[in-house]
Amino acid sequence: GEIFGILRQMLETFESNLSAAQKEELANQKAYEELKAAKEEEIAAGQAQADTKTGELADTDEKNAQAKVDVEDTKASLSADEQFLMMLKEKCAMTDKEWEERQKTRQLEMEAVSQALAVLSGDDAHDLFTRTFNPSFLQIEGSDRREAAAKVLSTVADKVHNPRLATLAYQVKLDAFTRVKKAIDDMIAQLLKEKDDEI
Repeated sequence: GEIFGILRQMLETFESNLSAAQKEELANQKAYEELKAAKEEEIAAGQAQADTKTGELADTDEKNAQAKVDVEDTKASLSADEQFLMMLKEKCAMTDKEWEERQKTRQLEMEAVSQALAVLSGDDAHDLFTRTFNPSFLQIEGSDRREAAAKVLSTVADKVHNPRLATLAYQVKLDAFTRVKKAIDDMIAQLLKEKDDEI
């Protein structure tokens, strides 16, 4: 009986120890599972963060490459714009120079026409016409006047290379004064119109 008592007590102790060990094992198993789940979550979060950072790096690299292309394009555009500006300044300078030349030419033409008109319609010409009404003498004096007017027009026409003035000089030599005066008046009107159009 005493041996059974010892054995029973040992059985109870073993069962109690087994139960405690199983409970401890279950608690340890549960703690391990919880720790494992937490670590797996941390690993997943770290992986997700690494993927996000990799994506951001790729975006940043792409934006950087695009920015470099934009800088090159902008530099090329700036260079083209600067060349266009230089060309435009040269063209403006040439246009200004041509404008000044045209103004000088128009002024010379108008002065020549005014001088010719003054020769033809001045008081001296009128007095000469009144004093020398003899048709044969008038022909000689009138011819001299026409020759002087034609010479003035021809000189200026040669100087400014103007075919219209040259034509007018030729008409002065050949035509009667009334047609010449009309041609001069028409030419003055035309020159004034061209001057207004150019302005």
